[in-house]
Amino acid sequence: MTVLINLSIVIASVIGMELFAWAVHKYIMHGPGWGWHESHHTDSNGIFEKNDLYGVVFSFIAAGFFVVGSLRYNWLWNVGLGLTLYGALYAVVHDGLVHRRLPFPRKTRGTYLKRLVQAHRLHHAAHTKTGCVSFGFIWAEDVRKLKAQLKVNMAETDQSLQSDPTE
Repeated sequence: MTVLINLSIVIASVIGMELFAWAVHKYIMHGPGWGWHESHHTDSNGIFEKNDLYGVVFSFIAAGFFVVGSLRYNWLWNVGLGLTLYGALYAVVHDGLVHRRLPFPRKTRGTYLKRLVQAHRLHHAAHTKTGCVSFGFIWAEDVRKLKAQLKVNMAETDQSLQSDPTE
């Protein structure tokens, strides 16, 4: 029974982290934290970008959960594991598959992964901190809805969409 409880905590932490990351992405990274995140919306030449500092911050938070979980509240260790698994998923899916910062095949296979890549391309279609859509990292809404919302957002912010970013 303990294994099921621990596994449930890990899974809930991964899901909770996606919800937390969505909110941080929308309200902090595209708000007061734009100074770090802007590097992710512009072309960069190096391996790292200023935006990667968010991952460093989140890794310290996960490490804190491991420490407190090891010393006092065992269940928090499982939360730390969930946050770490989320970070690994983020690195593989977002940095690897979407942005090609890791060696991945060029062709996206499967409807879920294709939708994820398309949604993130729509997110990057707006080059400013306003007007963006799709703030999730491992979950993406329906691409047709995102395109429609992006069109509205671009019109409201007097930006133009040069081409379809999902193609």
